[in-house]
Amino acid sequence: MSAQVVTIPIASQPLSDVAATNAWDGNSSGVSWGAILAGAAAACSLSIVLVILGFGLGLSAMSPWASQSASAETIGVSTIVWIAFTQIAASGLGGYLAGRLRVKWVRVHSDEVYFRDTAHGFMAWAVASLLTAAFLTSAVTAAIGSGVQASATVASGVAAGAGAAAAPAVEKAASAESRDGSVNYFVDTLFRTDAPASTDAAAAAASRREASAIFTTNLRGGDLTAEDKTYLGQIVAKQTGLNQADAEKRVADRYTQMRASLDKAANEVKQTAEKARKAATYSSLWMFIALMCGAFFASLAATYGGKRRDHVV
Repeated sequence: MSAQVVTIPIASQPLSDVAATNAWDGNSSGVSWGAILAGAAAACSLSIVLVILGFGLGLSAMSPWASQSASAETIGVSTIVWIAFTQIAASGLGGYLAGRLRVKWVRVHSDEVYFRDTAHGFMAWAVASLLTAAFLTSAVTAAIGSGVQASATVASGVAAGAGAAAAPAVEKAASAESRDGSVNYFVDTLFRTDAPASTDAAAAAASRREASAIFTTNLRGGDLTAEDKTYLGQIVAKQTGLNQADAEKRVADRYTQMRASLDKAANEVKQTAEKARKAATYSSLWMFIALMCGAFFASLAATYGGKRRDHVV
């Protein structure tokens, strides 16, 4: 009897899958670092490009002229939206590439494949975030240095002007040696008169210096003392020709106005600091949300890229 050879065709698997199955080792690592690094590099590059574009759009919307510049609220909302878009777009691209370029796992359960794809997308996002945090500052500075310097010059000028307007109020309330700004203004109003001055210029200057010292010293304690009010009333009456009662009333009114002006300036400084604190807090929270969105979309895009990689036509 002649022997018959039975041939069993392998039609359920392509030749490449059979080779990969035979070469697969159960102890091999489930991490495709090449795909992760490729996705991270793409995400980092796209992040830098979009951030530079965002800087350009932001600088174009800012202007030292109030009528030509967008409002602070508009710039803030636009910045948040652009950061979120940058994270989603860059992380999605990096995750998709990490899932699409990773090594195909043939003898791995579908749930495990899904988990590994998600992990590859997350790792690509993590590596891209570290690279972006490490190199973004120098890259952006080199690309838009001139624009940032111009904007910083305008911003520092505005901040210096605001500080120059607010700082004297705080310093005058704490220092008895200050002789300029609001204190001098209100001291000068004490000696205003329509009549010619009855004393020489040296005596008038000495009276103003003494009144400034008295006002500044009393600012530390709060209200103007009765003794200082009476004494200043005598000086004002001598310089302006007013009677003692009217002179003391003028002293009390000017001191009250000066305190109100300085308190208002101090409150404005506190409000500015509070606004800056709230802006920093909101920026941190929205940055956190944007980063979490980036991690989610990177993982989601990696699973989609992995499915496209394993799709059999």
